[in-house]
Amino acid sequence: MKKQDILSRVDHTLLKPTATWEEIKKLCDEAVKYKTASVCVPQTYVKQIREYYGDALKICTVIGFPLGYNSGPSKVNEAMYSIAEGADEIDMVINVIDVKNGNYNKVEKEIAAIKAVCGKKILKVIVETCYLTELEKMKMCNVVQNAGADYIKTSTGFGTDGAKIADVKLFKSRLKSAVKVKAAGGISTIEDLKAFVEAGSDRIGTSRAVGLLKDLPDDKEI
Repeated sequence: MKKQDILSRVDHTLLKPTATWEEIKKLCDEAVKYKTASVCVPQTYVKQIREYYGDALKICTVIGFPLGYNSGPSKVNEAMYSIAEGADEIDMVINVIDVKNGNYNKVEKEIAAIKAVCGKKILKVIVETCYLTELEKMKMCNVVQNAGADYIKTSTGFGTDGAKIADVKLFKSRLKSAVKVKAAGGISTIEDLKAFVEAGSDRIGTSRAVGLLKDLPDDKEI
């Protein structure tokens, strides 16, 4: 595995509430230079990035973030607005409260409504694994798949814990369609990056990958 095998899967991420334009611009410059899959940024910056960089990079933003318990219609509106501003990909947070109450049908309808707005643009569904039981994780695989989303994503990075290799493996074993897996939250070393790719992560959300890998020779085996 070489560094570009990892970087091409990375959503280069900056979602802190104090992020400045200079910090976002640095993130985007790195994404273009090192050919990451996308930048994942606050909705506030989507239009500015699109106007500044054009089609030089893919823009991902988050909705219902980070807690997910705002209403379904509000998330749909967020998605519509983000796409109109220039977003290529949407990472949405599920309503964990609905999962805890067993309202899986409601969660599925919410995801499906947002996917309808996204159309051919990529929708990733953050299930926030740190709050879910194993059974709830398995059920959410079915929900995400049935709703037509493109990815199931482990974490926001703002919960009580982040991505786990075991969860990626569980998702890969349960998903029977073209739904892919994104790992995010606490992925902070080269060893982590490699392990999550080997476990089956199609995308990795992290702010650290470029810094960890950029100085390695292109042909070096990791």
